[in-house]
Amino acid sequence: MKSRNLFRSSGFLRKTNRGVSAPFNMTKGLTAALVVGLTSICTALAQETPSTTPIPTPSPNVSPARSVRISFVPPPLEGTISLGIYDNNSKLVRVLHQEAESNEFTIGADALVTQWDGKDDDGEDLPAGKYHARGYLIGHFKVQDLGQAAAPPVEDDATANVKVKLTPNPLANDERPIVDLGVGFDEEGSFLKTIDGLPLYTISETPNLIRASIKKNGEKSVDVWQDDGTLIVRFRISNIDKMMAFDCGDLELK
Repeated sequence: MKSRNLFRSSGFLRKTNRGVSAPFNMTKGLTAALVVGLTSICTALAQETPSTTPIPTPSPNVSPARSVRISFVPPPLEGTISLGIYDNNSKLVRVLHQEAESNEFTIGADALVTQWDGKDDDGEDLPAGKYHARGYLIGHFKVQDLGQAAAPPVEDDATANVKVKLTPNPLANDERPIVDLGVGFDEEGSFLKTIDGLPLYTISETPNLIRASIKKNGEKSVDVWQDDGTLIVRFRISNIDKMMAFDCGDLELK
């Protein structure tokens, strides 16, 4: 943005009763006075002491940065990646990635690479020790909005979680691993999650939900009911078996 001109030139010409210009000496004197005034202002501005911003002193309570490198070979399946950090008791302490695309990771020579700063989901530093990283590659699920529904059939085995057989990961020595899936919700909507709390897949972006439940609808699909207090809506998620588990191994946090 161009700065505004602080000073503008002015003519100092006064007419006499006869309609002729005033003597040149008067004009010269006024011009000299203007120059002297401007010089005084500029000198005062130049002599003003510039303000300085003090450099903040680092707080002694700030922990040094801790970074743990995590690398893994992604399963051969198109989709998104959810990755969690677990403590020695297999408790999820950090959702490191949620429905992440592969380009959100650093591509190494033969693996995808990410970093963990040693903090939990609340931004607090975790104690030094052994941790573990593992996750899932989630394929292309199909979500159908079945519209308004009656209350979920709790009496018909609608439970807090369901067991789903996953597609085996050819890079791991497992056959068809089984994962316990549940449904969670927050201020942004509802999502599928593992029973230990790792978010896997967004179901809807309906805010202000108060409850949700899940039930199997065959080997490859589940039904989800969600309630915002005024309306219960039912969703069907198909191709639910199109997931592969992967393991990143043990981590040492110093």
